[in-house]
Amino acid sequence: MKNKVALVTGASKGVGKGIALGLAEAGWDLAVNYHSDRSGADETKAKIESLGRKCLTVKGNVGLKSDVIAMFETVVEEFGHLDCLVNNAGRQTWAPLLELKEEDWDKTISTNLKGSFLCTQQAAMIMKDQPGGGSIINIGSGANKQPFMNLVDYCASKGGLDQLTRVSACELGQYKIRVNCVGPGAIEIERTREESPNYAETWSAITPMGRVGQVEDVANAVVFLAADSAEFITGQTLYVDGGLWTKAQWPYDAD
Repeated sequence: MKNKVALVTGASKGVGKGIALGLAEAGWDLAVNYHSDRSGADETKAKIESLGRKCLTVKGNVGLKSDVIAMFETVVEEFGHLDCLVNNAGRQTWAPLLELKEEDWDKTISTNLKGSFLCTQQAAMIMKDQPGGGSIINIGSGANKQPFMNLVDYCASKGGLDQLTRVSACELGQYKIRVNCVGPGAIEIERTREESPNYAETWSAITPMGRVGQVEDVANAVVFLAADSAEFITGQTLYVDGGLWTKAQWPYDAD
């Protein structure tokens, strides 16, 4: 794992921060992307460096091509190469289909889907000229395959991300670039705790494994897919959900 470099977008807090720390613990050097939360990115960087790894914070809006190009140029200038990209940056709007504003739709698609496309494109142009290729990991959701009411923009973006993963894997395999997706279930982070004070209790009750996920669960899956030991795995979506997105609605008691 000497001198392996990963870029994680949206890594100033939540799942992105957990992924960055998980990779650092596994021996990776990190580039931590943020859009507006500089203090959060600095905190992530400090924790990574406390683990003995190098870390660069880089500001950029992943939905803006000029920012994305500048971000990847900065990473290559600092580290000389890039071995893994984690497309984690994301947003959502809680609104019914008939009330969702066009500008909110545009922001979500721009960040979640267009941003992943732009970053994948730039990463692949770097990785294709490297002997070992590289790994690109998209952070999806149960919304990759399940419809969530009042989250139409989010579901549309994650459904598109699932296909972006597959097409990218097919096209980039010739360069030894692997593209996979991790689909978290109910993960307890700052945002979800704010959404519902009883978040853990509510989601644990309907998750077959009987608990909500933690950022470490997602990070472990990313570390696995990023490693050389997963070199023959591509085009896959790995759901890290305790069985939540597998369990069908069933009107009868299990007893």
